[in-house]
This record gives sequence, structure tokens and C-alpha cells, in this order.
Amino acid sequence: MEKLENKKSRKNNEGIELIKHAILSLHQENPIQAKEDFTNALNIFKNQKSVSYMSVCLSFLGLTDYIIDKNNYRNALALMHDGAYMADYSNSTTAKLVNEFVSGSICFSEKNDKVALLHYENAKNYAQEIDEFELMPYIKSNKEQIKSNSSYTVPVQNDPLVSLVKIGRSITALTDINVLLKVIAEETKNAMQADRCTVFIYDKEKNELWSKVALGMDSQEIRFPADKGLAGYVVKTGETLNIADAYTDRRFNKDVDSKTGYHTKTILCMPIKNNNQEIIGAFQVLNKVEGTFTKNDEDLLVAIGGSASIALENAQLFEQQKQLYKEQKELFESFINTLASSIDARDKITAGHSSRVKLYSMLLADQLNLDDKTKELIEKAAILHDIGKIGIRDSVLQKEGKLTPEEYSHIQEHVQITHNILDNISMSKDFRVITEIACSHHEKYDGTGYYRHLKGEEIPYGGRILAVADVFDAITSRRHYRDKMPIRNVIDILIKDSGTHFDKSLVDEFLKIPVDKIIKVFLTENHNRLKSEDAKTLNKYNLLDIYNFIINENVNSEQKGIVDLFNYYYSGIIQK
Repeated sequence: MEKLENKKSRKNNEGIELIKHAILSLHQENPIQAKEDFTNALNIFKNQKSVSYMSVCLSFLGLTDYIIDKNNYRNALALMHDGAYMADYSNSTTAKLVNEFVSGSICFSEKNDKVALLHYENAKNYAQEIDEFELMPYIKSNKEQIKSNSSYTVPVQNDPLVSLVKIGRSITALTDINVLLKVIAEETKNAMQADRCTVFIYDKEKNELWSKVALGMDSQEIRFPADKGLAGYVVKTGETLNIADAYTDRRFNKDVDSKTGYHTKTILCMPIKNNNQEIIGAFQVLNKVEGTFTKNDEDLLVAIGGSASIALENAQLFEQQKQLYKEQKELFESFINTLASSIDARDKITAGHSSRVKLYSMLLADQLNLDDKTKELIEKAAILHDIGKIGIRDSVLQKEGKLTPEEYSHIQEHVQITHNILDNISMSKDFRVITEIACSHHEKYDGTGYYRHLKGEEIPYGGRILAVADVFDAITSRRHYRDKMPIRNVIDILIKDSGTHFDKSLVDEFLKIPVDKIIKVFLTENHNRLKSEDAKTLNKYNLLDIYNFIINENVNSEQKGIVDLFNYYYSGIIQK
């Protein structure tokens, strides 16, 4: 009888070791091996009629199947349910702990965070009684991942090489400094099996430390003098602080815990150094999940710092390049706006024309669903399309009345002058595109335009858009020597000249733009505003609707009211 009991005990131990080996395989991201071990352990416990350990194996097999392929979700649930039934039947704390942990992990992966937290809390309570398979660190880690809005990852054994590979893989392609800080902190916290981690950057110019991340707290920028706090101490001295009991260390500031309600126990604080051994920041890792931080933890943090420092310096360089690009872009936009304003200063008659052409062009570009890059190029070209008028004589440019043939020929020269001016300051491929668009706004679809007599699709697409916007603004704007053209006549011209002057497809789309958007542009001429209730009404109609209401002899009272409302704003005589 005693021999039988010893044999049963040996078999149980063999099965338990297989479970532990299987859990280790999961941690090492080898779920195939884990499944084989769990299956073998299950067969042992079936023969031993050990319901509690059968439950453990079934629950873990459910998680393993799910990790191998999420399409196994239903099968995983079935295995978990069987495990849960056996855990209740055997009343085994270990079996219940494993089943709750597995249920929480699958819910977490399925982004059902609230239910996952409930399962993890139940698992934690069971683990406080007995934690035969040492699951508590992973329960705590997964709960923190949920709270920090991280995605589920299989708990990986705290192996320095595995941790370094994961961290290197996570941060290699990141260039956003704020995202990078968060990822480094999260991965470092997991690798160190700690409760919190913050990565501080040393700002030499301001002599400050700053970070965007403090896990477990609101995500906000933290900034303080570089000689303050534990992080400041290690940055200034280059020392590593490994504090086993924070409240017995005089350098620890207890006020932070008092304000946040957090209780700091253990601290590992270390400088981050670049390849030149210059200190560029600091790690501050709090509360080892079990015990205190060890020498191995310090070595791991040094290694993590090597990868992190490269990524941080690259991200900072990228930020500097972005800032430089932003400044150059602002300078460029200021430059072209100044050029456009110089025309308004000379030609009071058409002041504001370039701005409105830009706005109409953007409405048409939006209607066409053009990409942002194309829209930006067309926008810049619209602002600059009349810059060549700077070379036109004042007597012609400011003439109030009909131009003579010689004067008209002279003013046509502004397009070629536009090309010459912009071509001389072309600095990039994009600017050359802007130049081509800007100097083609007087080309006609049938080839009778100027100055290069381009035809059809020879005309840059942006130039064809500008042609519609330019003419529309010219005949809907008031001049000293004439009033606006009636909107019916305006649309008549657009329709009649489609296919000859204009690209018909672009006119068709322009006429589909909701009229409230059109009105907002021509109201800029007199700095008037469209009432919100009228905008809501007019948004239901486009220019073609207005045209059809005008030419329709059987127009109803509602349609007539829409035309009257449109003309009220179009006239520009608006009661303030």
C-alpha cells in the first residue's frame, strides 16, 4: 500500500513539474511546447484521478490554444468551462486561481478589460492563500497593463536577453518622443517586474528633467530642476540608487506619496548614458513586485539604457528636424503671403482676389476628395497665381474701365512674369509644381488660352482648378466700374464654357458644392457673416440647384425663398 502511495506521489510530482515546465515555455513564447507538456500532464492526472490538477491542465490548455491561434476562441472557452467545473467540484484553491487567471487573460486579449480585471482580482485573492505556480507577478503585471491601456502580451519570463530583445523591437521604429517615453517605461516596468517606471529626459539648456509618463498617474508633463529628487541626484552624480526601503532613505521625498496616495517601497534609480557616456536622462523604477531590486536588475537596467539612449537621441533629433521644418514652412508661408499682399497693395480694385481664389480652389479640392499634399500645392499656387501683376504698369493695372487691345495684351503678360518670378526662386520639386499650376490658370481647355496655349490634360490639374476658381471670383466680385454679375449669368458662363474654357468635370463638381460654403467665401469681400440658421438651410442646396430654381418657370414658394435667401447674401447688402 505504501509503495502504491509513493508511486502515486511520484506521478503527481511528475505532472506538476510538467505544468511548471509548460508555464515556463509560455513565458519563453513557445506555446507549442507548452501544449505538449500540458497535454502530457493532463494524461497523468487523468490516470491519477486528480480532478484539481486536471482542472489546472484544462484551463491552461484553453489559454495555450488561444495563444497559438485566436480563432480557437470557442474551443478555448470550452476547455476553460470544463476547468471551472472541475475546480468547483474539487474545491481546489489552486485550480480556481488558474481558471480565474486564464479567464482574465483571454478577456484582456479580447479587450474586455472590465471583466478581465474582475477575474484578475479573484485570482489575486486566491493567490494570497496559495500560489503553487507563482502566478501573482503576472496577475499584477497584467492588471497594470490594463490600467495603462496597453495591449495584452503573453507574460514573458524575466530573462535579460528576452527583455532586451522585446524592448529593442518595441522602440526601434518610434520617432515620437512622447510615445517613445511611454513605451520604454512600460517595457522596462514589465522587464523589471516592477509596479511603476518613469523615464526622465535631461534638458541641458534649461537644466531641467522632464517626462510625459508616470505610469499609474495621469499622463502629463513632469518638469523640475535637474538637481531635485532622486532622478536629479543620479543625473548630477552619475550614481545608481538601489533603495530597499524608501521611507528610511533621507533623499526620498515623502511629500509625493502624500499628495498622490501612492506608497513607495523599493526604488531603483539609474542615469541613462549615451555612447559618449554623457548623461541624457534617468530611469526611476518603483516597487519590485516581489522582494527588492537585485544586482541582476541593475545590470538589466544598464543594458536597457543602452538601447533606450539611442532611441531617445534619435527621437530628439527627429523632433528638432520637425521643428526646423515647421519653422521653414512658416517662413515660406509668410513669404508667399507677403508676395500676394504686395499685389493687393498695388491693385486696390482686385484686393482680396487671390485669397478668395484660394478658398474657392480648396472647396473644389475638398469636393474632389484630393489628398492633403495635392491640396497644399494648389493652395500655395492659388495665393501666388497673380504675383506676375507686379510687373504690370500701374496705368493698366489700376484702370477703372475697359482695357484697350494693347493694354489687354500687356496685362496678359502677368502669367509669364508669374512663371519667371517663381521659377527663379524654385527650391524644390514641390515648388516647381506650384510654379506650373500658378502660371497655367489662364490656359483654356481647348488650347486658346495663354501664355503657352496648353490644351486639355496638358494643363496641370491644379491649373484647371484655379481656372474655375479665378473666373468665378472675377465675375462674382464687385469692382469700382461694375457690379457683380447676376448668379444666373455666372452659372450660365460656367456651363456654356465647359469643355472649351474649363474642364467640364471640374465645373460639374464645383456646381455641386453646398452654397453655404460658397457664400462664406464671397462674404469675406465685405467682412460679413452668414447666420447659422441660414447656413443650415442653404447647406441642403448647391449652385446647380439655385440655377435650376431660377430658370424654372414652375418654381414653388419654398424654392423661390431659397433663391431670395441666396441673393440676399450674394448682393452684399446685409443688415448688420
